[in-house]
Amino acid sequence: MPREEPTVTNSQSTPSHDSLTCRQAGERAAAVLDEIRTAVVGKAEPLALVMLGILAGGHILIEDLPGLGKTLLARSFATTLGLDFRRIQFTPDLLPSDVTGAPFYDQRTADMVFRPGPVFTHLLLADEINRTPPKTQAALLEAMAESQVSIDGSTRSLPQPFVVVATANPIEYEGTYSLPEAQLDRFLLRVRMGYLTASDEAGMLRARVDRAAPEAVLRTLSGPDEVLAMRAVVERVEVDDDLLEYVVALVRATRAHPHIQVGASPRGGLALVQLARARAVLDLRDYVTPEDVKSVAVPALAHRVTLKPELWVRQIDGDDVMREIVQSVPAPQTMRRTPITS
Repeated sequence: MPREEPTVTNSQSTPSHDSLTCRQAGERAAAVLDEIRTAVVGKAEPLALVMLGILAGGHILIEDLPGLGKTLLARSFATTLGLDFRRIQFTPDLLPSDVTGAPFYDQRTADMVFRPGPVFTHLLLADEINRTPPKTQAALLEAMAESQVSIDGSTRSLPQPFVVVATANPIEYEGTYSLPEAQLDRFLLRVRMGYLTASDEAGMLRARVDRAAPEAVLRTLSGPDEVLAMRAVVERVEVDDDLLEYVVALVRATRAHPHIQVGASPRGGLALVQLARARAVLDLRDYVTPEDVKSVAVPALAHRVTLKPELWVRQIDGDDVMREIVQSVPAPQTMRRTPITS
């Protein structure tokens, strides 16, 4: 049995699952977002979606053009949340062991020692994940699904929380490998960054000139144990039966839509519920509304559907079809409740 080099561990004792109220969790998440906005300008909705993904306990795929701040966004979340951060630049020659780690022979002790790879961290940035072959992409699959890796017959648990933020360039296809549907389905949501408005872009340039440094210095406002406690709060958010039926209706509509060749899996429904619960916490509520479900339906489901090939010529993508489905499926009329005060 190989010895193991030290891996990332939580430095503090894990708080009780009841140690945070819904209001406290929402306020702390909002404070984290406010801090990150000092470094990532003009991306309020993408930042909120990434925060929802972390609260909901999932992995995030950021798909957009180069230079829009994807790497800065991931690093900013790690810094502000107090999470250990590693980055992998995916390339065509990257091996699975470069991701997970591998045993090596230690001549000093004559033992086989397991050297952990960068996947043993809290927040892993998988940069340009579509530039590496499927075998290396698959090395992340077990880690993303089970929060563990199996090497040489041994299973090793990953630190908690464990979040993968993967980036992909949607316009360069030469030398890339499309993510298989099974791996796309492992991402809780897909985020699009988009270009800044003219005023936001001018503000970003002014901020860069004024601070006289490449990047803003962010404060650490949280830690791994508190992130786990906030996730526990999400699990206590109530979801009425009529909203669960609404989620099922949305997922089933993807399977019957004439533009969709393969609809969303049941995992898509689970993702939609968890993201809606996280949205409720961010709004300081302990119950889900139809608006919560609608606001996350496109990022939760669009990457899980396969469109018919002829739609590529018409420049219709999964986001467009999902917006149409959200507009067409009737939402339940849920009574407005009084927001929590505790």
